[in-house]
Amino acid sequence: MTDAERLARLRDLPLNYDPAAPHRAEDGWRFDAYCEPLPPEPPGAPLPDGSFAVARDLLRNYRVADPRMVRATYDRDAPLEHRDMLLELRFGPLRLHAGCRTGTITDQRREVDGRPAHVWGWPYMTLQGHVEQGQMDWEVWKWLDTGEVEFHVHAFSRNAHARNPVINLGFKLVGQFERRRYLRSACARMARFTAEALERPPGI
Repeated sequence: MTDAERLARLRDLPLNYDPAAPHRAEDGWRFDAYCEPLPPEPPGAPLPDGSFAVARDLLRNYRVADPRMVRATYDRDAPLEHRDMLLELRFGPLRLHAGCRTGTITDQRREVDGRPAHVWGWPYMTLQGHVEQGQMDWEVWKWLDTGEVEFHVHAFSRNAHARNPVINLGFKLVGQFERRRYLRSACARMARFTAEALERPPGI
């Protein structure tokens, strides 16, 4: 089966978890949170060609994912919101296909601990048949009072108990280690690609 055929089959699949339900550690849920500083901007609203805008575009195009770990297939003409994504999870020689769907895009001003921030981002959520259950939120923050820009990742997940016992054992042994390696890599890529884009002369 081709990746295009696998992607088409995601269209009618439901999520394999309830986003509104409690996600408690005692029920097997694991939690990850990362914050990566990006090049700052002047205080105030995000600049049209500044660090915030560059990072937003990297997220929109899924550039922060290391293709040596995760490769994504999706309809690039489809809207980002509620878009189906076929992920190829790569663990050494092992290749697993997993379906996800993006959620509602966040694009808003927030007050956090008395400080104003502009936040843009989106979650992607696991579909039926995925080896895991859960959600990963990618967000770009700009603190409007200082101009600091940050890349935030928040995730909760647990084993979906695949029918294949080898896959279950593999995720039990290395799943959390690989997830954290992937998220650390995503943070590093976001920081590097944002800085490189800002250093390029306009029009290049």
